[in-house]
Amino acid sequence: MIEMLFNKKYIVVMKKFKIFIAIAFCLTVMQAHAQTIDECRQLARENYPLIQRYGLIERSESYTLANASRGYLPQVSFMAQATYQSDVTEMPLNNLPLPIAIDPLTKDQYKAVVDVSQTIWDGGVIGKQRKIVRASAEVEQKQVDADLYAINRRVNNLFFGILLFNEQMRQNVLMMGELQRSYDEVSAYIANGIANQSDLDAVKVNQLSIKQRQTELETNRKAYCDMLAYFMGVDINAGTLQKPVASLLAGQDINRPELALMDAQYRQLETQKSLLTAKNLPKLGAFFQGGYGKPGLNMLKNDFELYYIVGARLTWNFSGLYTQKNERRVLAVNQSAIQTQRETFLFNTGVELTQQNSEVDKLRKLMADDDEIIRLRHNIRKASEIKVANGTLTVTDMLSDLTAEDQARQNKALREIQLLMSIYEIKNTTNN
Repeated sequence: MIEMLFNKKYIVVMKKFKIFIAIAFCLTVMQAHAQTIDECRQLARENYPLIQRYGLIERSESYTLANASRGYLPQVSFMAQATYQSDVTEMPLNNLPLPIAIDPLTKDQYKAVVDVSQTIWDGGVIGKQRKIVRASAEVEQKQVDADLYAINRRVNNLFFGILLFNEQMRQNVLMMGELQRSYDEVSAYIANGIANQSDLDAVKVNQLSIKQRQTELETNRKAYCDMLAYFMGVDINAGTLQKPVASLLAGQDINRPELALMDAQYRQLETQKSLLTAKNLPKLGAFFQGGYGKPGLNMLKNDFELYYIVGARLTWNFSGLYTQKNERRVLAVNQSAIQTQRETFLFNTGVELTQQNSEVDKLRKLMADDDEIIRLRHNIRKASEIKVANGTLTVTDMLSDLTAEDQARQNKALREIQLLMSIYEIKNTTNN
């Protein structure tokens, strides 16, 4: 008999040991594949279709720079022309008493000309255009940075929402265990005549309510997981999300990509100012014209012939000076608008930070008493169970105390996640 009892205990112990090993193994695997919030945000960023804009911007910049550089290459043009004139140039030699006869030019004339021009100095226009191309590409990249940064807040909401559902479900499981224990105790009380069937029904109602709540939490968590997985482009397991540490950085300097975008826009306008100066400087170039026509360069020769002209050309267009001053003023106004936009952004972000810091302080103060409230609620519930066992308290009152204890635990779990979320909101607001 003793041997049989020993064997049974041995089997039970071995089963528990195997279960413990299995649980430990699962926890190890889960920990090995734990996903942090930073990893989730990085995957969401890489999976977002807008990320392809970076490659497109680089290619567009490369093509535009190549085109701008081709301004230094010789510019070749071709022109062909056939005309008929009402009159032509004539020499008055035919009226002189000399034996000289000159055939007049025909009224139909033809020419085909190839013009080749080479820029020697353009006042720096091409160089400034290349700078503007780079500045424009930088503005576009910073704009994409700012647009992608908005994903972080959406990922944060989903990530911490899943963590909150996890905590609430864990508390629900504990509550289910407490209600099952209460159900067993009330069943024993009925057998001893201390309680009746209505008391057992009250416990059962609470069990069904908790079961419904668990179903609702599971459904909501799955929806959040599906949305986060869609953002990331990979399947996720709610149990593998790693709960971050609640710690704030010492400084709260604002390093948002929106500020980098405004700085790039300001520099772009500054580059456009330098282009205005370059456009109004003189231009020096060399040229070659080769042609074939009737007449050629010799206007007195009424035949088709080849000809060419080689030379240097200095041009200076003064019309740009009329509008240069106002164009500079327009660029200065646009720069002032960017500065105002920057100050407004910093002001609004500062207000948002003040609110978020106040929320963190409030949650920390509330959390300071959570453990004590839970301890007191637990003591009250334990005392209620003793009173029910002694017949001095109803089961309904005891269930109220049990619900109050569960609510205290739920409040603590909720505030812990809210604190983490508020801290990461601050980090997201400052980009630190």
